[in-house]
Amino acid sequence: MVARVVVAAPSSGSGKTTVATGLMAAFTEAGLAVSPHKVGPDYIDPGYHSLATGRPGRNLDAYLCGPDLVAPLFAHGSAGCDLAVVEGVMGLYDGAAGQGELASTAHVAKLLRAPVVLVVDASSQSRSVAALVHGFASWDPEVRVGGVILNKVGSERHEELLREALDSSGVPVLGALRRAPQVRAPSRHLGLVPVAERRGEALAAVAALASQVRGGVDLEAVLALARSAPELSGAGWSPCGAFPSPAPSRNRGSAPDPGGGSPVRVGHAAAESALRASSSNAGRAEISSPDGQGPPDDSDGRKPPVVALAGGAAFSFSYAEHAELLAAAGAEVVTFDPLHDEELPPGTRGLVIGGGFPEVYAPELSANEPLRKAVAELAGSGAPVAAECAGLLYLARELDGKPMCGVLDATARMSERLTLGYREAVAVSDSALVGVGTRMRGHEFHRTVVEPGAGAAPAWGLHAPERRVEGFVQRGVHASYLHTHWAAEPGIARRFVERCKA
Repeated sequence: MVARVVVAAPSSGSGKTTVATGLMAAFTEAGLAVSPHKVGPDYIDPGYHSLATGRPGRNLDAYLCGPDLVAPLFAHGSAGCDLAVVEGVMGLYDGAAGQGELASTAHVAKLLRAPVVLVVDASSQSRSVAALVHGFASWDPEVRVGGVILNKVGSERHEELLREALDSSGVPVLGALRRAPQVRAPSRHLGLVPVAERRGEALAAVAALASQVRGGVDLEAVLALARSAPELSGAGWSPCGAFPSPAPSRNRGSAPDPGGGSPVRVGHAAAESALRASSSNAGRAEISSPDGQGPPDDSDGRKPPVVALAGGAAFSFSYAEHAELLAAAGAEVVTFDPLHDEELPPGTRGLVIGGGFPEVYAPELSANEPLRKAVAELAGSGAPVAAECAGLLYLARELDGKPMCGVLDATARMSERLTLGYREAVAVSDSALVGVGTRMRGHEFHRTVVEPGAGAAPAWGLHAPERRVEGFVQRGVHASYLHTHWAAEPGIARRFVERCKA
């Protein structure tokens, strides 16, 4: 099993992303194959992780996917790597509201049997740091806090006081980082600006983080801690093996282990192709198997259906497993950039538009009238279209007064109110993704409003925080604010691809 360590903190804003990304980059530069992971549903931090490691950033969310899938998804993502670095979410023990430890960093650390490095913002304390660390290290005896990294240290004297205070805590100090404003990534209404929008600057920031971590952290001690993690039992997740019954494989890559053991290699190729396309303005990219071949023809001679996957700066939010599942279900997945491409990929039979920031690029998206018309025509033909959050806005009639695709009779606008949180949902309309009654867990994260909030055939009925219907189902279109993780319900990908073939 791969060496692994979880980077956590007492609270948000302590420097988890700084330390985790810096560790990933520093170890990668040292020649290790590093697997990057993020606890929770966040899409933005994994983009920086990917830039640091050259591998897809993968989420580990015990709420969206269930606790039983955390270790298998981790094994899938980290296969063949020397080290896995897992960035936590919020404070170490903060999880899904009202549900105890569920989906917290501590919960995931226990599921992975991984040691924890606690990142502490030491900017306004000295001796009190020992009490803070003692509390976090002793709160849950099943969580092993194996070291502390002191962040935002003011001076050499400040560092001496902090280290002296922690000498008797039993938790070793693995490093101390001084304040370094030059490596801060810019933020806006939903957090950090995604890598896809600032690749050059992001590369420089990641390089600076690596340098900062190399200079202030004992990398050998961190690696030794990661290597102390015990073996994980159980098989790794596999895109092909995830389906309830065998599906015809469209990939020329390695086949899954008959027992579901090691993940298919083509999955990583699909995710890496999607990563390259979504984190740059390179435009269209075909997601294929490692030998560069596309999926083989069906046994009856038909070409596999092309599923267009939106990427680029405006639509950079997507879980790596979605592209892998679509490919495993028999699709030829081709990414495109709605900011630059004026046509959908040739032969498109289905369209997936994930999350992102269309509100930032509304004028540019609106100006690409040929693509807007192509999307409207595809949706009008009854082809399957899956749209989450940003995709919902793009399919609306207008966004902040700018014409969009007009697939949905709805308008969208920016709002001062942040809508954020996990949701429990049940499908209330039959669609290209799910049948009526399918239960899913998802999350919302946006500062926009769509009016009306639901169509004549809503997509979901939500149970919490209040009961309401949400989203739109019309012909082949399923559009909603709800972000879901298809690994929790892989039949979504198979159903979608089968509708593409029809």
